[in-house]
Amino acid sequence: MVARRSERTRRLLSPAGSYCVPRRRGTALPRSRTSWNKAVRSGWNRASYCYRGRGTGTDAFGHLEGHYRRWLTPVLSSLPRGAPVLDLGSGTGVPAARLLSRRFRVTGVDISDTQVRRARRLVPQARFVRADLASVEFPRESFEAVVSLYSLIHVPRTEHRALLARVARWLRPGGWFLAIVGHSAYEGVEEGWLGSDVAMLWSHYGAATYRRWLRAEGFRILREEFVPEGDSGHQLFLSRLAPGRERPVAPSATRGADGSGRRRPGLPRPSRARRPRGGRERPPSRSA
Repeated sequence: MVARRSERTRRLLSPAGSYCVPRRRGTALPRSRTSWNKAVRSGWNRASYCYRGRGTGTDAFGHLEGHYRRWLTPVLSSLPRGAPVLDLGSGTGVPAARLLSRRFRVTGVDISDTQVRRARRLVPQARFVRADLASVEFPRESFEAVVSLYSLIHVPRTEHRALLARVARWLRPGGWFLAIVGHSAYEGVEEGWLGSDVAMLWSHYGAATYRRWLRAEGFRILREEFVPEGDSGHQLFLSRLAPGRERPVAPSATRGADGSGRRRPGLPRPSRARRPRGGRERPPSRSA
C-alpha cells in the first residue's frame, strides 16, 4: 500500500480549490460493471492533480520521464515516423503519449474526463478519446504498437483476457505491445488513495497468467521485468505479435477467464478486500 503521508502533504490544494484529505476506509467493491466504471472514472477525476500536479516533472510515486523513455525505447527506435500508436489508459498524456507523439500518430484512451481534458492540453498533437478500456473498439490492424502502462489494473480482471485478444486484433502483424500489469493477483479497494478523498479500485491476476495469455494470443515476449514500487510492484511485458500466425479465438463469456470451462465469474461481490492466507497477494502501490 501507499505509505501514509504527513498531514501537510495530504492537504494538497487542488486547482478546483478543494483539499486532498483522506476519508474512512471500508468501501465495498462495486456490484455492477456500470458502478465499477463510475467509481474509477470519478476517482481519477478527483485524484488527477494529486497523482500528477500541474507543471511537475514526476508523478506521486517519483517516476520521471526517463523511466518511461527506457520502457518505450524499443518502440521509439523501431517504428517509422508517423506510425499509428495507441496509448491504452493514457491519463494526462504525460509522459508516455507525449514521448510517443514526437515521432508517431498517437491515439490515447482514458476513462477520466479530467485526465482526457488535461491530456488534450498537454499533448495537443495527439488525439484523445474518453472511453472504457474494456469496451472501446478500433478496426482490425489499426496500430503498429499498443502501450498500456498501469491501466489494466483498474479494469475488472475477468475482462483482461478478452481485452488482450482485442489488442491482438488491433495490431498489425509484428506490432509491439508494451504493458505494465499486476505482478501478483489482487483485487481490492483503498480509500484515501494518495492522501485524497478517493476510493480507488484495483483488479488483476499474477504475472504467470498474463504470460500465458500473451503467448496464447500470438505474442512473442521479448522482455519481462519486475517493476518495484513501495512494498510491492508490477510486471512489465514487452512483446510483439508474431507475423503470419492465426490468432486464437478469445474465450467466450460462458467460459472461465482462464479458459477452464468453468462458468465465468461476475464482478466482485460487495465485500471488503482481504488478502489470502500465506500473504501471496499483495495490494499494488500505485495506479496508472
